[in-house]
Amino acid sequence: MLEWLISYLLWIGLLLLLASALARKSSIAVPGWAIFGLFWLFQPGHYLATEDYFNAVLFLAAGLMSLYMAWIVMNKGFSSKARLWASYAAAVCGMVYFPFAEIEPLQLGLIRLTTFITVQALQLISVPAIMQSSDMMTLNGRSVQIILACTAIESIALFAGLILSVQAPIGRRLVALAASTVSIYLLNIVRNGFVLMAYGGSWFGSESFEIAHNIIAKAGSTVALLAISYLVFLLLPELLSIIDELAADIRTPRGDAV
Repeated sequence: MLEWLISYLLWIGLLLLLASALARKSSIAVPGWAIFGLFWLFQPGHYLATEDYFNAVLFLAAGLMSLYMAWIVMNKGFSSKARLWASYAAAVCGMVYFPFAEIEPLQLGLIRLTTFITVQALQLISVPAIMQSSDMMTLNGRSVQIILACTAIESIALFAGLILSVQAPIGRRLVALAASTVSIYLLNIVRNGFVLMAYGGSWFGSESFEIAHNIIAKAGSTVALLAISYLVFLLLPELLSIIDELAADIRTPRGDAV
């Protein structure tokens, strides 16, 4: 019941953020940001239960930042262009990500596709991986389960929201979107394959999965996202400018409510 209520409120929050950006009404964005923030604050417990401290901290920070944005917009409105853009970007990110998070057939389909492509890629380089089930890969008798976080949909949604919401020529936005999302997904396949090979081959002894997944893969993902961000900023300097403006606005919020 609680999960259903959270999901229901989430969609209301996303629609409020989208409506606020389209109508340029900051009063609509305030409850949208607040609901968005509360949703993120419910997530760290799940990651702490699986000892994924990186994502737990990430979601905690996202929740606190969303609540802070609600406070800024409530007090200062949309007098800053960056606040308006942030509301639009957050809504687009959510609209891309949450159908896969909340609609089971979409989630299972994406997980199955990612599992299949990872196994096929490993077999292509003569690694005898087996697709044990729609979400399970096996190598040398050791299995790795693919969950939604292993599909890279969170990073794809983030970049899609940032790119699609920025004011720039549509051609450059589409190029940046294609370059970032395709790169993220393919590198994620490499990441999944690496984790399975390290675990299945006991590359790091009894702690092979933890070292490969929680340390090496996460560090590699961080470096990859930084490199992709740099590429996107080269293609869309407008995005870097608006992010800089938002960062300055968060540090020293100014302006009158609208």
